Amino acid sequence: MTKGVVFNIQRFSIHDGPGIRTTVFLKGCPLRCFWCHNPEGLRPAIDIQFNPSRCIDCGACVAVCTTGAQSMDGAGRHVYQRDLCQRCGACVPECFSGALQIAGREMTTDEVLAEVLADKAFGKTSGGGVTLSGGEPFLQPVFALDLLAAFRAAGLHTAVETTTQTLWKHLEAALPLVDLFMVDIKHLDPEQHRAATGVSNRLILANIRRLAATGATIIFRVPVIPTVNDTSDLIGAIGAFVRELGETRADGGAGLSLELLPFHQLASDKYTSLGLSYEAAHLRPPDKARMSSLAVAAGAAGVAAKSR
Repeated sequence: MTKGVVFNIQRFSIHDGPGIRTTVFLKGCPLRCFWCHNPEGLRPAIDIQFNPSRCIDCGACVAVCTTGAQSMDGAGRHVYQRDLCQRCGACVPECFSGALQIAGREMTTDEVLAEVLADKAFGKTSGGGVTLSGGEPFLQPVFALDLLAAFRAAGLHTAVETTTQTLWKHLEAALPLVDLFMVDIKHLDPEQHRAATGVSNRLILANIRRLAATGATIIFRVPVIPTVNDTSDLIGAIGAFVRELGETRADGGAGLSLELLPFHQLASDKYTSLGLSYEAAHLRPPDKARMSSLAVAAGAAGVAAKSR
């Protein structure tokens, strides 16, 4: 039976495709966007999150930790040493205050499907379904494709959120299983993309062109990040790119759309809990007026853009 690592199954989601959806988040991502809103999904392996503000120094976790990662200091304060932690998760159920949480669990396709089907009625009545997200879901390609096949067999509307930083054969195999692709575009310049995300966008753009040429329904989503891509020229260039993709299709681009997503800082506490540095802490979210002006810039390039 196919297994993979899932870090969240979000019920009643309204931002990951049409209608009310269940979003399944798979762990692991090949990009390292410095503003990432889901840092707990970056590593393929299971992580332990520790929120010091919730810790009550009860010591319950110390009793079950076999590596010394959880300990108490001379003042009776809890100390978590990540370098000693083997991420077994034994401490998490002992943490009464919820200061320790596990990010990621190994699940089978059947286990995921059972949770998704519990909300099937909500998706059916709202025009929703299930969305596979991450991380990058195709970093676990066998598991992702098996899940999509199971969702399709169950009669669910399927969507995938992807960076397209993957082998084309994975995207091609997903084509008959996916009703909607949601594809991130962060930047069109390869070096600027590398500076912001850690990888070039050459494979990403090549896969986007191939995917668009198949006639697939795609929502291109642009996270608007100050200092990275929050100018009218850059957003206009992305709009022109999407327009050009549409011009090569039989539907004239009717199956392609563009959505602008404003940067936010809601993930800052996640970075702290994972022991990571939050490099976007100095940025401020663009206001509605700014987002509206960027949507106008995309429109001027010939493609309508929605802004949250």
